Amino acid sequence: GGIGQPLCLLMAQNPHVKELCVFDLTLAMVPAAGVAADLSHLETKCKVTGYALDKDDKPVDKLGECLTGCDLVLVPAGMPRKPGMTRADLLGVNAGIAKNIVEACAKFCPDAVVGLIVNPVNSVVPAMGELYKKKGLDPTKIVGVTTLDVVRANKFVSEATNTPVEAVAVPVVGGHAGETILPLFSQVEAMKSYPADKLEQMDKRVQDAGTEVVNAKNGKGSATLSMAYAGARLGKAVLAGLSGEKVEEYAYVGSSITELPYFASKVVFGKKGVEKVLPLPDNLSDYEKTRLEALKLQLKGEIEAGLKYAEENSLA
Repeated sequence: GGIGQPLCLLMAQNPHVKELCVFDLTLAMVPAAGVAADLSHLETKCKVTGYALDKDDKPVDKLGECLTGCDLVLVPAGMPRKPGMTRADLLGVNAGIAKNIVEACAKFCPDAVVGLIVNPVNSVVPAMGELYKKKGLDPTKIVGVTTLDVVRANKFVSEATNTPVEAVAVPVVGGHAGETILPLFSQVEAMKSYPADKLEQMDKRVQDAGTEVVNAKNGKGSATLSMAYAGARLGKAVLAGLSGEKVEEYAYVGSSITELPYFASKVVFGKKGVEKVLPLPDNLSDYEKTRLEALKLQLKGEIEAGLKYAEENSLA
């Protein structure tokens, strides 16, 4: 798909990747075998194999060869939100799609880190984490990919303050939709002299950045290339962690740093995947504290929708 192909291209260039398995449905515009053949010509050590299922096939029955031995599974999947659809409608469709893949991971690679790029992330990740828990598996293996919010915040701050982007690191916490996305500009040196009356505008731009892309693509797509870049950034951190480094990156995970059971914040990746969830800074601005309390209310409802899905379903 739109995210999957560029994500595969980027992951194939990661030195930690020994083998890349590309999976899609047979109804995809470009066959998975074709994407795999194309990527297999890159000058990298990575072996690439393609797998495809018909839409009525169950991954838990058919993806054994694809998933066995995987250390990291990145899942860009699901329907985009269509006009008139509520978040509940979208969750109903996309949680089912995510569940099919997560169920197969539970069977064939239960120790792999599963990075979910499936909207609504705020609900789908808690749903899949709780399903893993119900199955007796480690729910910390389920990770929501929110790195795109960090990537965007870094780029926007770099441009607005004329600071090299590599010198900017904006913590973005909360969730991965609209007002649940909270960039903590108070923690960024480059923003210390930024006009206070423009801070809210910058905050809003990070929240609504996806719409910028949708509008620019004129209804013909959403953020795919930047999402692939952000997914690969998370993938790089996970694989570096699994190889023995301690790497910090932002992700939406099971968490106890707030009163909510899931939250996006900085986490430490290591040999077992998520090894530690780091606390929020204690010197937030008053604006950020107010925003944090407001976003918790919204995020709480979205998490509860995911937990309800997990109550009503089980992995095979």
